Amino acid sequence: MYTYNNNLWYAILVVLAFSFLAQWLVNSTYKKYSKIKAAKGLTAEQVAEKILAYHKVQIPIKQTAGQLTDNYDPRTRTLNLSSGVYGADSIAAYGIAAHEAGHAIQHARAFLPLQLRNNFWPVANFGSNLGPWLFILGLFLQFDLLIDAGIIFFAFAVLFSLITLPVELDASRRAVLALSGGRLLTAGELTGAKKVLSAAALTYLAATLMAILEMLRFLALRNSRRN
Repeated sequence: MYTYNNNLWYAILVVLAFSFLAQWLVNSTYKKYSKIKAAKGLTAEQVAEKILAYHKVQIPIKQTAGQLTDNYDPRTRTLNLSSGVYGADSIAAYGIAAHEAGHAIQHARAFLPLQLRNNFWPVANFGSNLGPWLFILGLFLQFDLLIDAGIIFFAFAVLFSLITLPVELDASRRAVLALSGGRLLTAGELTGAKKVLSAAALTYLAATLMAILEMLRFLALRNSRRN
């Protein structure tokens, strides 16, 4: 019989609600500020190019399919902007482009949390995919070794989430400084960009909290089985 504190379930439900709220906030904030053009008149691709040039970082900037699929790929040292951002001249597009440029600058400056995340990603990805299945199989077979192995593997994914949070927050900090210092946005426009970046940060916080609670749920199930 597997029983554990109901408070854990309540916490999971609260974080789930927070996750949905964060995702809604990202979409609504992006939608709002993607309709407001920046006075500078540059495209997001040009904004990213200017920020990178100022920091003497030379990498290709490419367009990628999808919405909000923007990313910096450290493996190829490529900054990828989604089709809705790449050629756009909106406040939201500027914020997103500057954020991804922030990641490229982190990489060029050997920002320690980013280095840790990049090096840790393969094992974290492996643990995230395999850990839960090992845990479930261990419960089904009543095999403690598999249960513990699943928890250990999943712990790598939790650690990855914890490392990711400061990386993303720092990239947003660099984005705001670049947009402000480079006079790419006015003070009023910068407020809108900050809202877009803050909304995105909430999704990373929600993902981290959910990973931690999932880990606690695994541990509670294991302990309940052994008591």
